[in-house]
Amino acid sequence: MKNILITGAAGNVGMEVIKSLNKIDHTFEIYAGVFNVEKDRPKLRDYKLNVLHFDFTDVATYKPALDNCDILFLLRPPQLSEVKKYFKPFIDLAVSCDVKHIVFLSVQGVEKSKIIPHHKIEKLIAESKIPYTFLRPAYFMQNFTTTLHTDLVQHHSIFLPAGNAKFTLVDVTDIGKVAAKILTEPEKHLNKSYELTNHEKLSFGEMAEKLSKGLNMEIKYESPNLFRFFMVKRKEEMPTMLILVMIMLHYLPRFQKEPETTDWVKKIINDDPKTFTEFMVENMNLLIS
Repeated sequence: MKNILITGAAGNVGMEVIKSLNKIDHTFEIYAGVFNVEKDRPKLRDYKLNVLHFDFTDVATYKPALDNCDILFLLRPPQLSEVKKYFKPFIDLAVSCDVKHIVFLSVQGVEKSKIIPHHKIEKLIAESKIPYTFLRPAYFMQNFTTTLHTDLVQHHSIFLPAGNAKFTLVDVTDIGKVAAKILTEPEKHLNKSYELTNHEKLSFGEMAEKLSKGLNMEIKYESPNLFRFFMVKRKEEMPTMLILVMIMLHYLPRFQKEPETTDWVKKIINDDPKTFTEFMVENMNLLIS
């Protein structure tokens, strides 16, 4: 029996991968790598898997996690940007532990931006000669239930320096389905890269209009200049590194070529990706409270 290790297993994407794996008939043993076993075990108790402690900032947790790993689902914690410090030693150890395949959660457009950590991690994986699959998702709809949630619920607003830039979108549940399919059939996806989007391209102004209609309340969209955005978010005690990530994700697209939608979700899972409206309907309670 082969083993699959999922890093970041208790996070939004990790949980969707686990849920999707749970619905697939397969013969793999699943290992869920989590930062806090005691805290996260209850969240995972309904799934057939093994929970183990894994922390990118603690080298001592690397080998126990990789020793029995055949296929690795690699997810970069958003607060870790030092690729050489954390990811090179981990990938080097994956080589010596004879990991057979790495499925890495990257980001759409990664090949055009050498400064972002995902680009450097993709390069490390390719250079390792371990067979890989790079998942390059579009903008997560679930950002509205996480990083954008406070503004949405408390101020009925979207406050981002994105101007009128158009964004491709994807529901995290679709990423989970794609990842689970690839993890259980890796031989079909050797050394491939997939941009994962639905079939919509929306600006945040258009998303605000859809949210206003779907939630039956006015949601305003405001695009501040960078100085104001930074100062407002610091006043809200958002960590500086996260503010910079938010700027990179939302401001830089104003000056880049509009991203394209793809059919990879449907091709891989044989089902249409979720629309933004479907996301709203399914997450109504989270979006209003």
